[in-house]
Amino acid sequence: MKKLPPIEKVYEAWTSLADNRITMHAGYADVRSSDGEKSYVVRFSGNQYSSDDNATYWQGYPGYPVIAVLMLQGKLPYDREEAELWKNINWTQLNKSHKNKYAEAVKEVAQEKGINLETSAQAAETVMSDLVKLPIEIKRKIKTTPQ
Repeated sequence: MKKLPPIEKVYEAWTSLADNRITMHAGYADVRSSDGEKSYVVRFSGNQYSSDDNATYWQGYPGYPVIAVLMLQGKLPYDREEAELWKNINWTQLNKSHKNKYAEAVKEVAQEKGINLETSAQAAETVMSDLVKLPIEIKRKIKTTPQ
């Protein structure tokens, strides 16, 4: 993988999983945004992944929709208990209010919800260390079509 995401994308992935915002299909997944306004399509074929979320498409690193799909596929660790702590968060609004300073947004949520950020950070680091090892390619588009 050429480029890694900010670690905070793991928290967003946990939220999408805890909120049941992902529908898996053969070769692709639909992922609803945290504010419910958008839906992203994550496509996968072999070791190639693409998504039309801004981070994946424009920045070239796996955004939270791709990370969440990798968790559902068992390619990345998925700590359900940790994910539940990060349930029901409107990351779209929160990140906008923090001018996309993702670490600040995560800290705010942890304080408001009384989450032990040190424990969560360790779990997120585990995901990131496994992500580094995955033999996947992030592409803008891959040749699979939703059926």
